[in-house]
Amino acid sequence: FFLVSASLNSPHLTIFLLILAILTVFYSAGLNVAASLAVVTALLSLLSRALRQRDGGTDRRVCVLVLGDIGRSPRMQYHALSLGKHGYAVTFAGFLETKPHQDVLREEKINIVPIKEVKGVQVGPKILTYVTKVIVQCLQLLHVLLRMEIQSHILMQNPPGLPGIAVAWLVSVLRGSRLVIDWHNYGYTIMALTHGSAHPVVRLAKWYEHFFGPLAAHNLCVTNAMKDDLQMNWGIRATTLYDRPASIFRETPLKLRHELFMRLSSMYPQFQSKERTVERTVFSARDLTDDTVTLRAERPALLLSSTSWTGGTRILVELRAALTGKGPQKEHYKKLIGSLHLEHVNICTPWLEAEDYPILLGSADLGVCLHKSSSGLDLPMKVVDMFGCCLPVCAIHFGCLHELVKHEENGLIFRDSQELGQQLKSLLSEFPSSEGRLGTFRRNLRTSRGQRWDDNWDQNVLPLIAAP
Repeated sequence: FFLVSASLNSPHLTIFLLILAILTVFYSAGLNVAASLAVVTALLSLLSRALRQRDGGTDRRVCVLVLGDIGRSPRMQYHALSLGKHGYAVTFAGFLETKPHQDVLREEKINIVPIKEVKGVQVGPKILTYVTKVIVQCLQLLHVLLRMEIQSHILMQNPPGLPGIAVAWLVSVLRGSRLVIDWHNYGYTIMALTHGSAHPVVRLAKWYEHFFGPLAAHNLCVTNAMKDDLQMNWGIRATTLYDRPASIFRETPLKLRHELFMRLSSMYPQFQSKERTVERTVFSARDLTDDTVTLRAERPALLLSSTSWTGGTRILVELRAALTGKGPQKEHYKKLIGSLHLEHVNICTPWLEAEDYPILLGSADLGVCLHKSSSGLDLPMKVVDMFGCCLPVCAIHFGCLHELVKHEENGLIFRDSQELGQQLKSLLSEFPSSEGRLGTFRRNLRTSRGQRWDDNWDQNVLPLIAAP
């Protein structure tokens, strides 16, 4: 035991001892269960004492954990930034497929720890691939979390939470940290979209979330509907932390719009003006004599969606549709869009830098949201960002959407493509005049701006983190 104690600072040895403890149980179960349990208890007790050695900075350290792409996890980036603003040292662990926002990269209090995505065994049945992936991910996550300095809290996103919740809970127990789960949705409902709710893997995932979810010290969620469901069906008391727009989401000044349009016009012909002058796009123009920027009177409407969009209904105005985003089916939908014969409509599918996305949102005339919640309990964060930019939206209906989109006040809610088409024609019929319903919705958004993320976070999350 002296040798083990002297070397416990090594995360590799820590993981080895954990594995050894588990193997001891299985190996010895048939011979002497009592002895196996005694060995396991002694090892875990020793590990726990060594791993709980706190220092003066422990209470000011928080791990923000995402078993997904950090760059495409804006809510968790906001968590990290809010913690950093309040003086906490943040270890931000997750996949680094796309670049996080520049504010995250610039914040000295945030240290990004990349996690490599594992694939599992690529031969044999799918269940073997899935099981090996989970096992390797467990060991990888143990290694990442145990090599860190002791954190006062581990704040993790769910979904994805398999195997992250179980591993984070184990590390929290071993190191005396507090686990905080931020429920964005239910993982098993997302899996059910592909496999069906009766699939054994989906049923296992549901049991897993129901078992490990209540073990967290604190729980956050994104809607009051989810809060009620967690309380009623899971026995979890959660705090509703609505998604709120960060300060970067606002109406874009004309000069900044023009600069973005000029950059995009060099890459996407949909933004180019037919008149090939130096400082002119299809939307805007700069007068080189006095450096003023104006929106062109004959400009098309700029419709923006963060997901796929179809032009099944004829639009009676000139329209540019920018479909931002990234995903495995993007090329499929680009080919589908290319096969459409649309009149007065141009569709562009850019992948924007994190800094350019809010600028484009703040420059658009109308947003479209096709997000449908797998659980019916979460809200589309993209609409939150749109509202931060005072951008009216047409959104597809689902259970708790009314907590965000107020029909005929800040946008419209539709149930099918025909209704969406009618709404687009109605809203854009008087474009670019600001006197129609589209202008009314925008004015309503300007006058009813709610809480921003920082104030919302300080009110709901900071007390949980700062509590002794």
